[in-house]
Amino acid sequence: MKFDTIYQGLISGEEKLALVGLGYVGMPIAVEFAKHVSVIGFDINEKRVNEYRNGIDSTNEVGEAIKHTSVDFTADPKRLKEAKFIIVAVPTPVNPDNTPDLRPVEGASRTVGQNLAPGTIVVFESTVYPGVTEDICVPIIEKESGLKCGEDWKIGYSPERINPGDRVHTLTSIRKIVSGMDEESANEIKKVYDIVIKAGTFPVSNIKTAEAVKVVENSQRDINIAFMNEIAIICDKLKIDTDEVLAGMNTKWNALGFRPGLVGGHCIGVDPYYLTNAAEKLGYHSQIILNGRKVNDSMGAFVADAAIKEMIEAGMAPKKATVVILGITFKENCPDTRNSKVVDIINRLKEFDIDPIVTDSWADEAVAEQEYGVKLVEWDSLPKADCVIVAVGHSEFRSMSMKQLKELFREELPDSEKVLLDVKSLYRMDELKASGMRFWRL
Repeated sequence: MKFDTIYQGLISGEEKLALVGLGYVGMPIAVEFAKHVSVIGFDINEKRVNEYRNGIDSTNEVGEAIKHTSVDFTADPKRLKEAKFIIVAVPTPVNPDNTPDLRPVEGASRTVGQNLAPGTIVVFESTVYPGVTEDICVPIIEKESGLKCGEDWKIGYSPERINPGDRVHTLTSIRKIVSGMDEESANEIKKVYDIVIKAGTFPVSNIKTAEAVKVVENSQRDINIAFMNEIAIICDKLKIDTDEVLAGMNTKWNALGFRPGLVGGHCIGVDPYYLTNAAEKLGYHSQIILNGRKVNDSMGAFVADAAIKEMIEAGMAPKKATVVILGITFKENCPDTRNSKVVDIINRLKEFDIDPIVTDSWADEAVAEQEYGVKLVEWDSLPKADCVIVAVGHSEFRSMSMKQLKELFREELPDSEKVLLDVKSLYRMDELKASGMRFWRL
């Protein structure tokens, strides 16, 4: 069976490409490919599919483009039979014990297998540890389809590198790692992705290598941020400003520019566990990666403890204080709340019988309550605070003046007793000092 005609079939309009999973990763891919080829966009979430059909982009990744795209959005898995090139972009979270949760990718494999046409190339983009695509996904697809991989259909892997909320490093501007099970599939996969990736593709020799690239690149970032978080803890104990230390360090040409912070989301806070889990199965226990994870996973509690300490030193009883948290998404200017570490701040405060009030206009209220049990409060309904924690660097928070920040506090509270925590170092040190407020920043 020939597989080297798929690219030409897509370009000519004779063949279709399908996306399985239309979240923060899959939907932008579908929209971009639809500018050039015929695309079927499939997701099991009918509500999400209907929103896309009606021109509503709840991910905020493509904005107005959703209203004009030619993607054929569907919740009917049988439509996948029409495609000769299928891209799987479903989430790969971790279980409560930080082991890989492969249920979404296994479910997607079953769906693909049940609706696979002979002569199709299937490419996984979901982040997995090396070996998952060939050792777990392929057998499921073979079983469900009754078709033999390598003869009736072929497999490849191209890790997603989309950065949610990033308007600079977008899908087309990030070089794409591509791989296939053999030379024929690898060449065809490269040609198909080259249709949309302006930055170009980077072929690697096999699927396991491509899988490793993704988990390694995010583990590297995680470790670097963990180092900065450890520096922030040390600087806090030394009573010196972390931001000023890093500003000085970054004047050197070989400084890496990483900053401390809450490390959440669906990639950096998750992928290292996929890598270390694979290593454990081979008898190697991580010495660095897991320790980096330990540091980063502790930062929410560290921030909450700092808030409690500052409130006590300001002369208030934390249990009776009104604490307001600005932001719950895992990063700024993005509606994505997956694996948000702001929740760790909230949970730590609750251990001390402090029930903080949280606001975030970017986040979905229903998702925040369903996932974390957090009821978001509208900005205009916020009570006056004793302590304000600016946890996420949304542009509307970043642009606030000291006067606007002070308006969030109880009027009768002296400035010296108004406790402000600037987790992202959004505000200038000279302005914070001049405000007279009691402040702390990571």
